[in-house]
Amino acid sequence: MKTNLVMLAIGGFGLHVAWYWWLAGFIAFVLLSSLVLIRERQVGIVVKRFASRSLQPGRLIALAGEAGLQADTLAPGLHFGYWPWQFRVIKVPFTVVSQGEIALVMAADGAAMPSEHILGKRIECDDFQDARKFLAGGGEKGRQLGILTAGTYRINTAQFTVITSLTAHEHGMMPEQLLLHRVESDMVGVVTTLDGQPIAAGEIAGQTIAGHDSFQNAQAFLDDGGSRGLQEQILLSGAWNLNPWFVQVEQVPMVQIPIGYVGVVISFVGKAHEDVSGVDFKHGDLVNAGHKGVWVTPLYPGKHPLNTRVMKVELVPTTNIVLNWANRTEAHNYDSKLQSITVRSKDGFAFNLDVSQIIHVGALDAPKVISRVGSMQNLVDHVLQPTVGNYFRNSAQDFTVLDFLGARSQRQVEAAEHIRAAIGAYDVQAIDTLIGDINPPAELMTTQTDRKIAEEQRKTFETQEAAQKQRQQLVRQTSLADIQQQVVGAEQGVNIAELKANASVKHATGEAEAIRLRALGEAEAIRATGDAKAQAYRAGVESIGVQGYTVMQLMQIVGDRNVRIVPDVSVTGQPGGNGIVDGLLGVMLKEQTKKAA
Repeated sequence: MKTNLVMLAIGGFGLHVAWYWWLAGFIAFVLLSSLVLIRERQVGIVVKRFASRSLQPGRLIALAGEAGLQADTLAPGLHFGYWPWQFRVIKVPFTVVSQGEIALVMAADGAAMPSEHILGKRIECDDFQDARKFLAGGGEKGRQLGILTAGTYRINTAQFTVITSLTAHEHGMMPEQLLLHRVESDMVGVVTTLDGQPIAAGEIAGQTIAGHDSFQNAQAFLDDGGSRGLQEQILLSGAWNLNPWFVQVEQVPMVQIPIGYVGVVISFVGKAHEDVSGVDFKHGDLVNAGHKGVWVTPLYPGKHPLNTRVMKVELVPTTNIVLNWANRTEAHNYDSKLQSITVRSKDGFAFNLDVSQIIHVGALDAPKVISRVGSMQNLVDHVLQPTVGNYFRNSAQDFTVLDFLGARSQRQVEAAEHIRAAIGAYDVQAIDTLIGDINPPAELMTTQTDRKIAEEQRKTFETQEAAQKQRQQLVRQTSLADIQQQVVGAEQGVNIAELKANASVKHATGEAEAIRLRALGEAEAIRATGDAKAQAYRAGVESIGVQGYTVMQLMQIVGDRNVRIVPDVSVTGQPGGNGIVDGLLGVMLKEQTKKAA
C-alpha cells in the first residue's frame, strides 16, 4: 500500500515536471517566435496586422501604432516582441548609391504637394532614413527635391522608392541621368530649373540666387525665391550633384576673346538699368557690369565664363581695320558688301573708284561704338559706307575726269580729312583714306594714254638732244684742251704781232712821211713833164694836124711795145677751105716748131 502510494506520488511528480517542461518549452517557443534577426546589411520593415486604430483615409504609413506599414524600421540586430500573429517583418537590403552617381527618391506617403510645385520640399530626415521624421515634419508625397549621394542608406522602401542607375529603366529614365553632372573644362553649364516661382514679368531668366551651392541645394534655391526656367547663374567646370527632376544643364563653350579684340557685353538680365555714360554721350547709354544694357567695361583677350543665353558679346577689333570699296574682301569680312564707288565728273563722265579706308577702334571706345550702332557690321554698313561713298560722289562733281586723275593725291588728302572728322563723331579713328584704281571711260583713257606717250617721246627726244649737246660740249672741251697750247702760242703771237704792228706803224709813219715828201717832188716833176708833153703835142698838132700827129704817135707806141701787126696764122672764109681747122693745124705746127728749136 505504501509502495503504491510512493509510486503514485512519484508518478504525479513526473507529470508535474513534464508539464513544467512543456510549459517552459511553449513559453520559449512563443518568445522565440517574436524574435526578429536583422542582418548587418538589412533593414526590417514592419507591417502591423491589426490594431485598435486604423489609418486615416489617404495615409499609407502608420505613425501611432495603427494597423499597416509602420514608419519605423528595424536596424540590424535582434528584436523581441514582434509576435508573428500581429506583425510581419519584411527584410530588405540597404540602399547603395555607387560612387559618381546620385539616387532620386519618391515618397509614397506624405502631405499633398502644392499645385505650384512639382517636387516635394526637402525635410531634415537623415537622408530619408527616418520616415517618421519625414512625415511628422510635413514631408510631401511624390517626387522629392532631395537626392541621395554616394553611400549606403537604411531606407524604408515602403515609404520611399529610391531610383538608382540600376533601376532607372524601370522608372522611365536613362542611367546617365543619375550620374554626377560634369561640366567640362573651357565650358559653362547653362541651367534651366523645372520648379520654382514664375519668372517676373519683363524678364527672360531667373535672377541670381545665393546660398544654394550651385543648384545642389534645391530647397535653398526655392526658399530664397528662385524662379523656374532659364537662369542667369551658370555652372563652372566640375562635377555637381544635381537633381535631374529639378535642373537641366546645357554645356556651352566659354566666351573666347582673341588677341587683337575686345568683347563688348550686352546683357539682357541683371540689375536695373543705370546709365553711366555721362551727359556728353548722347547717342546711347552704358551701364556697369551686372546691370542690363551695354557694359561700360569691355572684356579683354582670354576666356570668360558667361551665360550666352542671356548675354551677347560683340567682338570689336582693336587693331587697324582695312575696308575695301573694291572687288576684294579682307579676312574679317566686314567689307563683303562694299563695291567700287561709281561717281560722275563735272564734264558728265561716269567712272569707278576703288577706295580703301583704314579705321581703328580703341578698347575703351568699343562699348560706345556698340552702344551707338549695335555691331561692327552695322558700323560699316550704316556709317562708313554712306559716309565714304557720298563724299567721293559729291567731290567728283567739282572736277573733270582728267583733273581728278591729275590731282589724285590732293583728292586723297581732302578725303582723309573729311572722313576723319565725319566718323570721329562715332568714336572711330580714321587712320587713312587711300584711292586705289580709277577707271575712267575707255575712249578718254585712250586720249590720255596717247598724250602721255607723246609726252614721253618728247622727253626722250629732249633727253637725246641734251645728250648730243653734252657730247658736243665734250668734243669742244676736248678740242680746246688739245689746242690750248696753240692758243697760248697764238696769244703770244698776237702780242708779238701787236708789237710788230706797232713797230710797222711807226716805220710806215716814217715811210709815209718820206713818200709824201718824195711824192711832192715827183708830182712837181710829172707836172713839169706833162706840161712839156702838152706843149709838144700842141706844137705837133699845129704843125701836121691832128690826124697825122695821132698816126705818128701810134706808130711810135707799136714800135716801143713790140706789138705784132701781122697774125701768125690767118684763117679765111674762102669757098672750099677748112677755115678754123686749117687755123688750128697752123697753130699746132708753130708750137711743134718752137719745141724743136
